[in-house]
Amino acid sequence: MPTSRLPYRAARSLTAHRPHPVARSLTAGLLLTAALFVFGRPATGLAETTGPAETSGLAETTGDPVRLTHGLYVDPASAAAAYARRHPEDTALASKIAVQPSARWIGSWSGEAKAAVTAYTTAADRAGKLPVLVTDNLPGRQCGIGGGATTDAAYRNWITAVSDGIGARPAIVVLEPNALAGLDCYPAAQWDGRIAMLKYAVGLLAAKNPNTWAYLDAGTVSSAGAKEIARRLRLADVGKIRGFALNTADYFSTEQSTARGNEILTALGGGTHFVIDTSRNGNGSDGSSCNPPARKLGAPPATAPAPADLHLWLRTPGESDGPCGLTPTLPTRTFSPVLAHHLITGT
Repeated sequence: MPTSRLPYRAARSLTAHRPHPVARSLTAGLLLTAALFVFGRPATGLAETTGPAETSGLAETTGDPVRLTHGLYVDPASAAAAYARRHPEDTALASKIAVQPSARWIGSWSGEAKAAVTAYTTAADRAGKLPVLVTDNLPGRQCGIGGGATTDAAYRNWITAVSDGIGARPAIVVLEPNALAGLDCYPAAQWDGRIAMLKYAVGLLAAKNPNTWAYLDAGTVSSAGAKEIARRLRLADVGKIRGFALNTADYFSTEQSTARGNEILTALGGGTHFVIDTSRNGNGSDGSSCNPPARKLGAPPATAPAPADLHLWLRTPGESDGPCGLTPTLPTRTFSPVLAHHLITGT
């Protein structure tokens, strides 16, 4: 799809026309320099975002939400930000967590999906920032923990509402944590149906949201083998979107996740990209993924060396993984200053 078809505001689009080759070279240099200041580190993850994918047939998206915005969106309504406002004396939590951009999870708890997503992406757009969304609403959700859409048709209607809520505004979307890596939790007879729902979500975002980078969740370093995960990604049409996500709401180190990402890329034949959740991986994993002790904040969200695109905080540090570990009675996604401070101190 040619860049000129992108319906986002021309005043923001840096790729709405194709200038003279010399102008393109100058513009590219300026964009990379600007990205360094936006994210606070060298923009090595942006330099390879527009190359061809001829060797594997995997498609590149045309809209670049990173270049259409000025940094990631910090949600002023997040539980961490709300806590920091109520407790201004807690300067460590405010400075280490509340001011960092983290993802907004969207599911059955979010109310009417289109309205919720429209409000969130519009707020980010007005600020000139890039919102990160995580969808979590497949029937049965992650390994049958319950909740989610009641039927396959209900999921298709729901993800359509999410897509409509994003529209042409820039966004990053991580699709359905553990849906592919956790297929083994379900009878084999259900696999085709679950993959079909992911294919529908992928095709929808690819067709209707030109300035969105979407990533299919690909589990963690402890999921099935890289070749098997690559096979599942292909079945779900990963080539239609930007790529895949690793370590969502988990604790494996950035180095481990990067190595895993490269293994999956090799199995795919290249031509795609990935993002890594670094929110809580500063001490790596102890094998538990449910509020384990002695974990630590990871590197703040930033661009990443290619072929990775970004390091993101897909789980807000301090939000519970469920009633387990350090907080055995705390429901999933409930914010706890106790958990937050364990992550700040690494104890």
